[in-house]
Amino acid sequence: MNKLKLGLPAGSLQNTTLEMFKKAGYNIHIGERSYYPYIDDEEVECVLMRAQEIPQYVEEKVLDVGLTGKDWITETAVDVIEMADLNYSKRGLRPVRLVLAVPQDSPFEKAEDLSGKRIATELVETTKRYFAEKGIDASVSFSWGATEVKPPLLADAIAELTETGRSLKANQLKVIETILVSTPRVIMNNESYKDVWKKKKVDNMITLLKGALLAEQKVMLKMNVHSDNLGKIVDLLPALRKPTISNLCSDNWVAVETVVDEHKVRTLICELQEAGAEGILEFPMNKIIP
Repeated sequence: MNKLKLGLPAGSLQNTTLEMFKKAGYNIHIGERSYYPYIDDEEVECVLMRAQEIPQYVEEKVLDVGLTGKDWITETAVDVIEMADLNYSKRGLRPVRLVLAVPQDSPFEKAEDLSGKRIATELVETTKRYFAEKGIDASVSFSWGATEVKPPLLADAIAELTETGRSLKANQLKVIETILVSTPRVIMNNESYKDVWKKKKVDNMITLLKGALLAEQKVMLKMNVHSDNLGKIVDLLPALRKPTISNLCSDNWVAVETVVDEHKVRTLICELQEAGAEGILEFPMNKIIP
């Protein structure tokens, strides 16, 4: 039987990744202290490891495919094929940024001000390349953790990954530059990519994962509408294409259903009710395949 070896990220992305796979139709269970999760697809073998390690193991063909951040692909400078960009993070559907940050009372306002200064970061190579491309001579050193607390005593600035910026603000730091915007990527090595079965398996998996991500931002609305109000209701409804309209048993009444952005629902439901919609139902969605 053909097997696809899949690397999944442990740590900050782990829970969100498993939830996304579940919505995509893959049930993954991680036992206590187990690095080999069970997945209900007998053609896939999962390995759980740090996102930092996945690019290397994919490049070395230990894994056929892996899910890791763009930041670690850049940091490790591996020769892999990026199959898909999945825009999510540990707290939601947003990218993370690798930023340059300095104390709020610091005189530094831009990267050029850090010439000859000390920079602490976990992504040393990415940060070094950034300064080199700008022609700035800065000292970049590896940080083993708690990077936010190092300025100003142990470093003049830090290059740190942030999603919301709250931790930086809590440590009285300000962002002066963005080095990199990072989202999770599905990557394959060149040999596995050329394997027709493996590539097809990954392509199908990506379709389902992207469908699950799209559904995270949408809901299904269903409602009953009198024909006299149908024009007003349709004008209010944004949709992937057009709303579905079907006749009801009662004369002059139709059922309307459509997919809308979740963040618009609070306002939209009230507007629909005022326009004459009745029996409005809202449903969560698992996948949307455009």
